[in-house]
Amino acid sequence: MAAFLVGIVYRVLKWASSPVPFNIPTTCGQQKSLGWIKPSWIESPYTKLGVAVRMALEILLFRSLFRNTRAEIRRDGPRLLYFEDKWLWLGTLAFHWSMLLIVLRHLRFFVEPVPRFVFVIDGVDGFLQIGAPQILISDVVIVVALLYLLQRRFADPKVRYISLFADYLALFLLLGIAISGILMRYFFKVDLEAVKQLAIGLVTFSPTVPASIGVLFFVHLTMVSFLLAYFPFSKLVHMGGVFLSPTRNLANDSRMRRHVNPWDYPVKVHTYQEWEAEFHDKIKTADLPLERE
Repeated sequence: MAAFLVGIVYRVLKWASSPVPFNIPTTCGQQKSLGWIKPSWIESPYTKLGVAVRMALEILLFRSLFRNTRAEIRRDGPRLLYFEDKWLWLGTLAFHWSMLLIVLRHLRFFVEPVPRFVFVIDGVDGFLQIGAPQILISDVVIVVALLYLLQRRFADPKVRYISLFADYLALFLLLGIAISGILMRYFFKVDLEAVKQLAIGLVTFSPTVPASIGVLFFVHLTMVSFLLAYFPFSKLVHMGGVFLSPTRNLANDSRMRRHVNPWDYPVKVHTYQEWEAEFHDKIKTADLPLERE
C-alpha cells in the first residue's frame, strides 16, 4: 500500500507539473466559431461544462474506444478495409465496471460498520439468486472479460506483435486474483470473520494472523499486494493519467482566448531582416532575391 500510494502521488504530481505549451484537445466535432455555425459542445467542448461531460463519458463509458475501428488487408484484391471493432470496447467496459464493483464490495472487510451502499451493490450484483452462496454477476463477467482480452493478444497477430511481457503480466495477475477469489467464495470456503479480523488489523497497523485462514487466501493476498506495488510503475496507472491528459482536459477554445505557452520566455532571436543585412552582398552576388536592395 505504501508503494501504491507514494507511487501514484509521485506520478500524478509529475504529470500535473508538466507544462502544456499548446492547446491540443483531441476533437471530432465542429469548433465554436461564428454565431450561425452550430458548435458541437461535447465533441469539441469550449466550456468547462463541456469538458466535464466529455471526460465523464470517456471515463465511465469509454466513448473514444466505442468508436474504435480496425484496418485489415483482404487478399481478394488486395483491398484495405476498415470496420468497427466493438468487442474490444465491450470487453474493456465489462472488465473495468466489474473490477469497480468487486473493489467496492470488498470494503466490507476493511470498515466497521459496513456502509449501506455495499449491501446495495451486493444485492444488485447477485439479483439472479443462483446457488448458495449466490453467484455474483461481476465474478463471472470479470473472468470472461479478462479471458477475452488475453486471447485477443494471443489470437490477433498485430496485437501480439506489439505486446510486451508487462501486458501479459498484468492480465495474468488480474486473472489469478479473480480466479483465486472465486475459488474461495464458491469452492474452498474460508472463515470470513478471520479474514475481516486480519484486514482490519492491517489497516489499523495492529496486524493479527488468525489460525483459521487457509493457504488460498494468502495466495490471493500476495497477488493483490504485488499488483498494488506494481501498479504505479505499469500501464495500469492510466487510471489517474486520463484525468491529466491535455488532449482530454482542455477546452477547444483557441478562437475565443489566447493560450499562452508557459515556456514562452524571452530568448535572443536572429530575424530574417538581420540575416539578410548580414549576408546582403553574398545574396546579391548569387543573384538571389532580396527584400531590400
